[in-house]
Formats: sequence, C-alpha cells, structure tokens
Amino acid sequence: MTLTPLSAFDDNYLWLLDNGHEALVVDPGDATPVIAALDARGLTLAGILLTHHHGDHVGGVDALRSRLQGPIYGPARERLPEPVTRLCGGDHVTLLGLRLTVLDVPGHTAGHIAYFAQPAGADPLLFCGDTLFSAGCGRLFEGTPAQLHASLQALAALPPQTRVCCAHEYTLSNLRFALEVEPANPALAAYAGWCESQRAAGQPTLPGRIATERQINPFLRCHEPALQDAARRHAPLQLPTAPSPVDVFATLREWKNGFR
Repeated sequence: MTLTPLSAFDDNYLWLLDNGHEALVVDPGDATPVIAALDARGLTLAGILLTHHHGDHVGGVDALRSRLQGPIYGPARERLPEPVTRLCGGDHVTLLGLRLTVLDVPGHTAGHIAYFAQPAGADPLLFCGDTLFSAGCGRLFEGTPAQLHASLQALAALPPQTRVCCAHEYTLSNLRFALEVEPANPALAAYAGWCESQRAAGQPTLPGRIATERQINPFLRCHEPALQDAARRHAPLQLPTAPSPVDVFATLREWKNGFR
C-alpha cells in the first residue's frame, strides 16, 4: 500500500491510499488533485471516505462520481452530498482488502468520525479529519470541550506506532502555541526542529505518530501538571486550584483560538 498526501487549497491534505491498481481517497474537498494522481498512476478509484461535512472535505465528491467504482462512506449524522453509505462508531468497512474500523470523534463537528486500519506488515493508519492535528486539535464548531477531549483521548489510546493522517498542514503554527504553553518540554523542542526542516525542504510534516503526539501535543496532555499550571497562569480566575483535564482542555482551546 502506498500512502500519499495530496495538497489542496492553502493547507489541506487529501489522503490517497493505493495498492498499485486501485485507490481510496479520504476527504476529497477538491477533485482536481485526486484526478491528477489517479491518471498519473493509472489507478481506479475504488472508494471515498468522508470524516465530516465541511466543504473543504466533501466539495470534490460529486466531481469524482464519474470516476468512482465503489462506495462512498461518511458519518451517519451529518449533511453530506448524497448518495452516501452512513457509518457510526463500531462499524467496519473493507476497501482495497483493508478492514477499517469507524470511530465516533465528535467535537469539531457533531457527527465527526475517524477511520482506523491495521494493514498487514505496516504500521496502523488513522484518518482523523479535523479532530486531531499534529501538536494540535480542531476548533469546537459544534461540540463541547468534554466531547472533543474524550474524542482526543480515544485517539491517544491507539497503538503508539499509528500513523496520524490529519487533514491540514497546521503543524508549525500548532508548535508555536505548544511551545508557548510548555516551553520546557524537550521532546517538543526536538520535534519542532524536525518539522521546520521538513517544511523548509518543501516536505509535509505528516503523517505524524500517536507516540509523538502523546509527548508533544498539549491537547492530549491536559492531565499533566505542566499543562495544568500553564492553564491556571493563563486563566487564574476561571480555573480551580486542581482543575480537571476537561477544564484544562477548554482553557487551552480558548487560548489557542486567539493565539497569533
């Protein structure tokens, strides 16, 4: 299996997974790079996976239908370009011989889902849309802090070698915030240096790894004393002496919303 991030818009990645003959694409907000990749490699489009309803994730679906020789899967409770086969957490689908498990990860949107797979002889794959980013997470557009925190904790519990295929190249911006929150984290400083080198060379920082995110992503580390202290310093009147991880998460997310 070959995994390829296809660039779209300013900072989106549409993930293409292929076996040399057939391909699936995740969150095709723009059909143009997908069609170009299919034609360049002589691939048949065997399926489309959608994580949520935002236009930069579904906008290319209709333009791909004439190329599609398989299903379109998407979340059960979101408005999507029909027809779509609807899925909920705990469902399983198979594409390219790969069994994908559906995870409910609400917060960014109310019905957001993710897809987890364990290809034979390769590290696991997570297609998580806009829920988890490298060193960050999605904004709360439709869900609550408690929902998104729980969704992120579920993803953090996946195998550490899992490749995190999120949908935006937000890593450097996220790292600037993470270093503001937790400047004494040596793993964070080392990762930031690597990511800066990648981007300077014109290379993506993704996919990430769950093991790395556990070490450097402030939104996965809300139980850590350093993150609790940072949240209290930022919002001393809003947080109790011993804030819950959800309280810390809500404070960090609001802080990140205004961070420049």
